[in-house]
Amino acid sequence: MSKPVNLDILNSGQIRNDWSLGEIEAIYNQPFNDLLFAAQTIHRQHFNPNQVQTSTLLSIKTGACPEDCAYCPQSGHYNTGLSKEQLMAVEEVVTKAQQAKETGATRFCMGAAWRSPREKDLAVVLEMVKQVKSLGLETCVTLGMLDDDQAQQLADAGLDYYNHNLDTSPEYYQQIITTRTYENRLDTLQNVRDAGINVCSGGIIGMGEQTQDRYGLIQQLANMPEHPQSVPINMLVAVEGTPLGEVEKLDSIDFVRMIATARIVMPKSYIRLSAGREDMNKETQTLCYTAGANSIFYGEKLLTTANPEAEADMKLFKQLGIKPEGSEATQEELVQELAQELPKKKEMFYDATQA
Repeated sequence: MSKPVNLDILNSGQIRNDWSLGEIEAIYNQPFNDLLFAAQTIHRQHFNPNQVQTSTLLSIKTGACPEDCAYCPQSGHYNTGLSKEQLMAVEEVVTKAQQAKETGATRFCMGAAWRSPREKDLAVVLEMVKQVKSLGLETCVTLGMLDDDQAQQLADAGLDYYNHNLDTSPEYYQQIITTRTYENRLDTLQNVRDAGINVCSGGIIGMGEQTQDRYGLIQQLANMPEHPQSVPINMLVAVEGTPLGEVEKLDSIDFVRMIATARIVMPKSYIRLSAGREDMNKETQTLCYTAGANSIFYGEKLLTTANPEAEADMKLFKQLGIKPEGSEATQEELVQELAQELPKKKEMFYDATQA
């Protein structure tokens, strides 16, 4: 018989790297109100609950990827109608980064559809990192697998974050990807950590996995030598032409449970709402923020799939009293802005002095 769990202890926000599947399962499946309360309590211990970090993601090289990730329209193994594009010019990327900064992004992420970068391509990306960083933005790239030398070159260029998702549990991984192993992914993340770069690593849910696989994904992330500084939780965007193009849409409550569980077991990590936000109504997104999500990709597109436009995000932020991280607004200003948005109440009493 498995050892009984104490939810008060599990929900305490203790920093640990030895989570069991049973403990994660207990956190995930507790009553929804208790789960949200625990996640929100822990969130407030480490972050301003009314701030969200905003990143913009740009595909700097699109399509013809040799990997066979079953969810990805950029894979060269599937016909999704996506055209192959060459690596963008440095100047064009810097222009996009400047535009992102002007619309409120604090981090600029650059993604290339590679198995791993070639030497000549990496040299171009290193220059992109240097110039984007000179704009005052944090920098992040996702380029596929890295060896230790490549990771060190990126660190020397000043890279702040490297994104390399685990995608799912080790047990379900082979159902999604066969062209690289789970160990390949873990090795890349270790090379990134060794180089002193912040790790951005999460996964995708709604790919036909069992709930047990969601526990397994969180366990892998939470039991790394150091929790990833940023944890993107993606909801599958089913793209026609990929093997997962007809997968049934994930229930939004299950998604919120995943956000809250990640917040509880990785208290100091930024938990990012990533792919799938286009299909979420504002109520679902609001629950995610309540559950401890405090980072988003901000802009019209995530690599090759749609994303809520910046204006819609800012409208929801204003409704919720949230500001992008790094803004100068005080709490008093937030309250004043929110009050201006609320409809004025009609007078309830007759004022004789106005007769």
